Amino acid sequence: MRPIIEFCANNMHFGTDEVMDQLDENPDYDVIEYGCLTNCGQCYMTPFALVNGEVVTTDKVEDLYNAILAKIAEADAWDALDLE
Repeated sequence: MRPIIEFCANNMHFGTDEVMDQLDENPDYDVIEYGCLTNCGQCYMTPFALVNGEVVTTDKVEDLYNAILAKIAEADAWDALDLE
């Protein structure tokens, strides 16, 4: 399944726009920016994104890219189990 990675425009003050741009370069990912993802409390406190509808958050934006890739790998592993 092609991962859907969603970002909130209101969370960009953490630098998540750079993570979004980096992920958007991969044609295997659907990267979408929304004006609001209705995770306001989280959005205010930490960098975050949604990966296939699941929240991925880190304390520092520098860690968000790798956390997103880890969540994608986790989803891929579950998909592989479903195919067996």
